[in-house]
Amino acid sequence: MSNGAETRMRRSRQKILAAAEDVFLTAGFLGASMDQVAERAGVSKQTIYAHFKSKQALFIDVVVAMSGGAAQTLEQGPGAPLDDRPVQEFLLEAAIEQLDVVLTPRLMQLRRMVIGEVERFPELGKALFENGPQKAINRLARACAHYTAIGQLNTPDTIEAASFFNWIVMGAPTSAAMLLGDAGIPDRDARHRHATESVRIFLCAYGVGAQATR
Repeated sequence: MSNGAETRMRRSRQKILAAAEDVFLTAGFLGASMDQVAERAGVSKQTIYAHFKSKQALFIDVVVAMSGGAAQTLEQGPGAPLDDRPVQEFLLEAAIEQLDVVLTPRLMQLRRMVIGEVERFPELGKALFENGPQKAINRLARACAHYTAIGQLNTPDTIEAASFFNWIVMGAPTSAAMLLGDAGIPDRDARHRHATESVRIFLCAYGVGAQATR
C-alpha cells in the first residue's frame, strides 16, 4: 500500500472514530447504529465495516481512543518529566493534571456507558481500565521508583503505592461525577484542595521518615 493510500485509510478511520464517539455518547451503545455513524462520518456503511468488523469492535476502539487520548495527554503534560524537584511538588502537579484531564463530561459519560455494558461485553471495561487507570498507575509507579531512588519516597512496592495514590486522588471525585452527572464534577478550586489533601495523605504513608519501620 502506498503512503498516500495509507494516509487516506488513516484519515478515514479517524473520521469514523470521531463520528462514532458523537453517536455513541448521544444515543448510547444500544441506541447507536452503524447507519448513524456512516451518516455522521459522511462515508458508506461498507467503508465502516472495512475498518471495524462490528459495532462492538467500533465501540471498543472509541473507548481506546478516548481513554488513551487522556492518558497520552497526561504522559506529555507538565507532571510527566522526572527530575530532582521535591516529590510533593511533582505529586501535586500530577494530581491536579489528572483530575483536570479525566473529570470531563465526555469521559464520565463514556465510563457510564461502559459500566452499563460491561456484563455483556467485558472487553469494553478491560479496554477502559487498561487505557485509563492502569496507564495512570504505571506512570505513577515509575515516579515512585524514581523518587524512592533519590531518597524522597519509601515505596517498596511501587505499583501498590501508585495504585493507592491514584485512587486517593480519583476515587471520590470520579464517583461523584459518575453518579451525579456534570453537577458532580468539582470545580477547579475544589479539585486543587482535593489534590493537596491527597498528596498530604500519601506522603504521611510513603514519605521518607513518615514511618521509621516501613
